[in-house]
Amino acid sequence: MTQSKPYAQIRVCAVLLAAGEGSRMGNIPKCLIQLDGQTLLQRQLIALTEAGVDAVVVVSGHHHLAVERELETLKVLYPMRVIRNTHADKGQATSVRVGIETLGSDFDAVIMTLSDQPLIESQDIKALIAAFKKRAAGEIILPMFNGQRGNPIMLSGSVMKTILASGAEMVCRNFMDQHPELVYQWQTQNDHYVVDLDTPEDLKTLSTKMGLIFSLPNSNSV
Repeated sequence: MTQSKPYAQIRVCAVLLAAGEGSRMGNIPKCLIQLDGQTLLQRQLIALTEAGVDAVVVVSGHHHLAVERELETLKVLYPMRVIRNTHADKGQATSVRVGIETLGSDFDAVIMTLSDQPLIESQDIKALIAAFKKRAAGEIILPMFNGQRGNPIMLSGSVMKTILASGAEMVCRNFMDQHPELVYQWQTQNDHYVVDLDTPEDLKTLSTKMGLIFSLPNSNSV
């Protein structure tokens, strides 16, 4: 008897994007903002590791010196591969492409995740993986909260192979827009998937709403 799909063991990898300029946050690396004494970058790595993700590729770009310095200290605790996007000034899509090309195709599914989502925890990653396993249709899981698209998303290995074979201009968002029939919109009541940090006002709002304490990276280290 074959094992039922919801409980199947799959090899899951992740691409963690940490290449942004943070222009609306005052040109600081958002991934190095601290929450409860941990950088958002470390919190994402904890979430992925505790959720059982098999391999992680972290993409740096803008602020690569500071970001990679932080990653060097984290490599001891969280196995990862770090790749620098030398064309980060051309937008997030280039970081996505660098990440998936570095990751390759030796996996069943990949999680595309951002480094500026402060509320994402291991339980959220586990729920995403469970939704992927139990999906009724499609090859891509897109979290939806009250009609709003969320992150991270999760894509099957077969879709990733197609994207990799489709030329340098093809990335996940393009593919999803061109193949909506492959996208399963996973409806969730968990707002963690739609909370990110773009501006100082976002920090203030979240601090006031949830009592969280954020601290910005030291300007001397950026």
